[in-house]
Amino acid sequence: MILTNTEEIPGYRISKYLGLVQGNTIRAKNIGRDLMAGLKNLVGGEIKGYTELMKEARTEATARMIEQAETLGADAIINIRFATSSVMQGASELFAYGTAVKISK
Repeated sequence: MILTNTEEIPGYRISKYLGLVQGNTIRAKNIGRDLMAGLKNLVGGEIKGYTELMKEARTEATARMIEQAETLGADAIINIRFATSSVMQGASELFAYGTAVKISK
């Protein structure tokens, strides 16, 4: 599966648009990460626990988007975007979406 945030894939022709595909996950902070984030807030710097949490969320949302594209018979997903939103206090949604396409050389 080719993934890109562009409208075209160099060297390929889009032969069919299959439609919007998406994947999401909702992640909640845990007490350990909150405690470390609070301490880091005092001294500054990267909050590695949250960085890892968002990395895991992106990976999971992307995998779910790819799974949906595969069920449509897609070869690639173009125009991929990510969005986040707060669902409730302490929990955020990471949403990945793009356009599933068939491609040919």
